Amino acid sequence: MTREVSATVTCRWCGSTEGTLVLDLGDQPAADHFPAVDDPGPDPVHPLRMWLCSGCGLANLAEDPTTPEEPRGAEPQAMVDQARDAVSRVRAAGLLDAPDGTARTTVTEFGSPHGGSWLDLLDAVGLSPVPEGVGADLVIDCFGLMHDADQAAGLGRRAAAVAPGGTLLLQFHTLAAIVADGGWNALRHGHFAYYSTPVLVRMLEEIGFEATHAFRFDLYGGTVLLAARRRGVGGPADPASVSALVEAETAAGVLDPAVVGTLEGATAASADALAEHLTAARDAGRSVLGYAAASRAVPLLNRARIGPDLLPAVADGSPGKQGRRFPGVPVPIVAAADVAGRRPDEVVLFVTDLLEEMRDRIPEVEAAGGRWVVVDPAVRVAEPRS
Repeated sequence: MTREVSATVTCRWCGSTEGTLVLDLGDQPAADHFPAVDDPGPDPVHPLRMWLCSGCGLANLAEDPTTPEEPRGAEPQAMVDQARDAVSRVRAAGLLDAPDGTARTTVTEFGSPHGGSWLDLLDAVGLSPVPEGVGADLVIDCFGLMHDADQAAGLGRRAAAVAPGGTLLLQFHTLAAIVADGGWNALRHGHFAYYSTPVLVRMLEEIGFEATHAFRFDLYGGTVLLAARRRGVGGPADPASVSALVEAETAAGVLDPAVVGTLEGATAASADALAEHLTAARDAGRSVLGYAAASRAVPLLNRARIGPDLLPAVADGSPGKQGRRFPGVPVPIVAAADVAGRRPDEVVLFVTDLLEEMRDRIPEVEAAGGRWVVVDPAVRVAEPRS
């Protein structure tokens, strides 16, 4: 379901007030606010809505009165592997060479609270960080730009950090994948924009940059890395890779509010399915733990109204989250080591990309006859390893 909203919402990129509310999760606690486990609450809640701009097509967080306080997450192995793959593909495309054929030597990285860095990987191929305010041959942003409330200013800062002849790399979880997967719980406070490839290509064009390469990865169901440089600067280019993604995502409906609005219908289906699964496990006497106190798990547990009676605890590898609890629902967060110690019949995993890593790290789950249940946001029991 979609519905027109008043002109109180303003696009964070183009400033238009014309758009459509495509996803409304009602009042939700901030997904980066994990209170101490003995904090009785109540936890503050705020509207959580996605709005699709009619002017430029950017999916915006409609409003956000929260203050960021996200404990830094542990970097999943899947993200480490993807970063290594991305650097390899960028290097093979010639993007680590300057237009005159000499090697690039400097890099600036715009970080993300989700963790992860490419600096060590780039140091190994000869690129060194430069101080703030000094233009870099290569400027990287991995999932960082979406945290800027003012998208025009945020992209402008990244563009200004690119030295003459340099390259800008922007990595994002594409809206096309979010819609295709029904991933409504990607919406959260602090994530101000959700990009599709056609929209981000257009944003770059408006600041004088042209997208030269597009790389797609399976991370998070569909992650895109765009390479761009100032218009008129020579160098390697693969325009077909860009146009192919722009055309595919446009055809998939990322600019159509009716298509993006299907996320609204996906909310109840996945939340209800999780509640039904956990209720059946409890009624059957199966012990359950969760794993990954990820931001996307917060709206899911709150939408499904799942408390400790159905999910006694969620383990997480981030020390900053251990000893805390989920906001809105008092499910405690425990250390990752607790999973092996408790020998649960099921471990509910809230980040699909962690599955193989967790199976390797905690083999005791399946060795004792337990199973992994993936929720991201659909619910499925992972097939046993052969």
